[in-house]
Amino acid sequence: MKTIDNIPTGKIGRTSKLVQTGVKVGGNYLKYYSKKAFNSEFTRDELDQSNADDIYDSLKSLKGSALKVAQMLSMEKSLLPNAYVEKFSLAQFSVPPLSAPLVRKTFKKYNGAYPEELYDKFATKSVNAASIGQVHRAEKDGRKLAVKIQYPGVADSISSDLAMVKPIATRMFNLQGKDSAKYFKEVEGKLLEETDYILEVKQSKEISEACAHIPNLKFPKYYEDLSSERIITMDWMTGKHLSEFAKENTDQEKANKVGQALWDFYMYQMHCLKEVHADPHPGNFLIDEDANLIAIDFGCIKQVPDDFYVPYFELANRENINNPEFFNEKLFQLEILREDDSEREIEYFSELFYEMLSLFTGPFHEETFDFADESFWNSITALSEKYSKDTELRKMNGNRGSKHFLYINRTFFGLYNLLHDLQAKIEVNRYKNYMS
Repeated sequence: MKTIDNIPTGKIGRTSKLVQTGVKVGGNYLKYYSKKAFNSEFTRDELDQSNADDIYDSLKSLKGSALKVAQMLSMEKSLLPNAYVEKFSLAQFSVPPLSAPLVRKTFKKYNGAYPEELYDKFATKSVNAASIGQVHRAEKDGRKLAVKIQYPGVADSISSDLAMVKPIATRMFNLQGKDSAKYFKEVEGKLLEETDYILEVKQSKEISEACAHIPNLKFPKYYEDLSSERIITMDWMTGKHLSEFAKENTDQEKANKVGQALWDFYMYQMHCLKEVHADPHPGNFLIDEDANLIAIDFGCIKQVPDDFYVPYFELANRENINNPEFFNEKLFQLEILREDDSEREIEYFSELFYEMLSLFTGPFHEETFDFADESFWNSITALSEKYSKDTELRKMNGNRGSKHFLYINRTFFGLYNLLHDLQAKIEVNRYKNYMS
């Protein structure tokens, strides 16, 4: 794969790159409408593919939060056309890496020494490049290590990158008024945390120690003396990315073993630690030869405050969902319903969230749940399509829900997708065996 010798770090350079992309996208629309004029049956598939290619090519050269947002969107399989999902999913663990000279320069800037001065062996060629950083193999004192290096300028460009994305997101999700600022602040805060590698090492050690007793779950050891604000050194863990394992695996017992470890890991964090690994994409998990799950990235950890946790999980109870008075009370507590809503808005959003929660909390209503069940996924797709085409919804204020929904919903939706990829059948309440 071609390497990158420089990354635009200034606001002007990054903005001009996105403007150039906007011009390309505009040209794609002109081509589409020209073809459509001569053939009314011409579909948007070619347009979506061209736009996805051009947008991704731009973002992968910028890296940082712009590419991270694409990675997040790739997990929302019901939100975007398939062309975008496939292209943006490359941001999870397959983007052009920094060149060897830029790696050495970056390392010297962040750690005060070149890599060969700190490690016995260091491979300047990256083995894994993603949105915020890339990983290299190294060795020291006989230990095989993974060294994650953050791309130059990522932390400094987050605010300006999000400012460029904000107008698009505001239109896309119909956000209105000053209340929408809380959602952008939440994303900005989490992205800034993801660039603080000292915090990531601290979070990694805390969660891996707290979850070490969960069966079939492994974590690397972290080395603080070889880490810094922009570099992390940890044990090299051998295994396949979860997506690769899921594609190749034909053993249902192994799929269930991995899926159960994944489910127990997330439920334990959510219900016991009240904080959760909120970036559940395949690039953050490896599967070893014994079908153990290895969690390797703790940059995005979401705290779950009680004033959100309690009403959120009260609505995972089928009896509560089917109690209209109780249900609406919780919708107000979770900021889904607002005091300034009209009667029609209250009626509309109560119905919408009743449908959503009845479906998405389905796994919690069973003793075992089979994530290979296509009827479950077909229902999710049908519900998504129903509301994506609803013209009434587009006219209503999209500021719905506590800011905590952003990462908690992302966590559950990502977890469900991983379990579906695995085709795993899990015991829903087994995690309670590990709660003291």
